[in-house]
Amino acid sequence: MVLDSSQSAAGCLEAQDLEVWRGLRPVLRKLSFRVASGELLHVRGPNGAGKTSLLRALAGFLWPEEGALLWNGRPIHQDRTGWGEVVSYLGHDNGLKGDLSASENLRFATALHCPTSDTAISLVLHQLGVRADATPVRALSAGQRRRVAMARVVLSKRPLWLLDEPFTNLDIEGARSVVELLSAHADAGGLVILAAHGDPGLVRARSLEL
Repeated sequence: MVLDSSQSAAGCLEAQDLEVWRGLRPVLRKLSFRVASGELLHVRGPNGAGKTSLLRALAGFLWPEEGALLWNGRPIHQDRTGWGEVVSYLGHDNGLKGDLSASENLRFATALHCPTSDTAISLVLHQLGVRADATPVRALSAGQRRRVAMARVVLSKRPLWLLDEPFTNLDIEGARSVVELLSAHADAGGLVILAAHGDPGLVRARSLEL
């Protein structure tokens, strides 16, 4: 069973001629693409190509020097608060509290914007192969911590998932579980943009080469 985590109405994200700088040099120039409900976009490229910078720009953590980002045809900077309610971001840092258990981390993360039942939390942890017990996250393996961080994305109930190397530290079973969740999110009308080295096994995904 796969948890339906997307909102009923997703939308369309469009990038127009983006230029993103890191320090004193540009890492992305004149980049344009479009992702709509039900689509997965796999961002590819060598180290330093700008994959992380692109995802951070899409999430609103850094601002492009040039170009535009549109959600359903409207520039995202016109409603930064509203944009935060659209996006769920997973970066290199799992963003977990080490002294809390997996369930406690997820309960804390969802309490403010999308209060979630213990049943839903247990379900998504089970889907990702994480035990919903009292073990503090700091005692979990790196792969288990990555699964908990991915569970937070699922439970956010945001339509757009921005995932930076979501398969880091995952074994074959863990990677397969994440692929199933990404596919289910797209099937339910969500959007996924992920940066990942290699082929994550997402048959439906389009590729964007940087």
